[in-house]
Amino acid sequence: MRFGILGPTELRHEERSFSLGAAKQRGLLALLLLYAGRPVRVDTLIEHLWPQGGAGNRRKILYTMVSRLRAALDRAGVRKALTLTDSGYRLDVDPLIVDGTATLPITLAVDEPMTVGADRIANTLAAKEVIGGDVVVVDLGTATTFDCVTRDGAFIGGAISPGIRTAADMLTLKTAKLPATQLVVPKRAIGTRTEECIQAGVVLYNADAIDAMVARVRAEWPGGRRPVCVATGGLAPMFQTLCRSFERVEPLLTLHGIRLAYGYMSGRGTRSGAPSAASRKRR
Repeated sequence: MRFGILGPTELRHEERSFSLGAAKQRGLLALLLLYAGRPVRVDTLIEHLWPQGGAGNRRKILYTMVSRLRAALDRAGVRKALTLTDSGYRLDVDPLIVDGTATLPITLAVDEPMTVGADRIANTLAAKEVIGGDVVVVDLGTATTFDCVTRDGAFIGGAISPGIRTAADMLTLKTAKLPATQLVVPKRAIGTRTEECIQAGVVLYNADAIDAMVARVRAEWPGGRRPVCVATGGLAPMFQTLCRSFERVEPLLTLHGIRLAYGYMSGRGTRSGAPSAASRKRR
């Protein structure tokens, strides 16, 4: 039994391919596979599947998608693998683990390499194999991370800050009167309604903070070289026009890194299917 999550998300068994439903449902499976064997919170799934909000009652839609995905897995013979725990949904499969022990053509040149997350390892590998040269990857997810990768494939560290949507959610949870607000690009910095003020404070503030942090990273880059700045993650397209430092946007860069890691760790090759068509360079 083999799951594939890059290119088309698929399930294959004995040379047969099984339908996994609509695109959003396949995205749900891909997320659960990324955290295979570990529970994923409902809020985390919703954040990744609908990064810009909308879609009405997203929890109800998610529950329906889980039910349909579970039925699809049952038809393929993967029974009782998708379960609901106190901490979230868990998909029990036997994955290849991407961590500091993985044999990959990169170097984790930091003080504690075993603490580097799988997403940052995947970004490092994709930066080396897909982008090339010196790269700072800005990953706009649950956390906003700055991953610094040298031209020879060394991860030399970076920075971690609260994710943009994470910060917005905490603002709502920790204050008495501020409402939950959809994250969209505001028309101006001076809002005249509470929702506009939150959008300006969260979106525009973070855009400028990202640019400032990239400038600091470039100022400290070894050898005086200038790294290219690549944005990834669910909110990367939204911030593409706001962040002057973004020179390339690859929303699926982390997933491409995971595909590359799988190729190296399983002996199935390395660079097939690089995301040239999906790349969007800033002009």
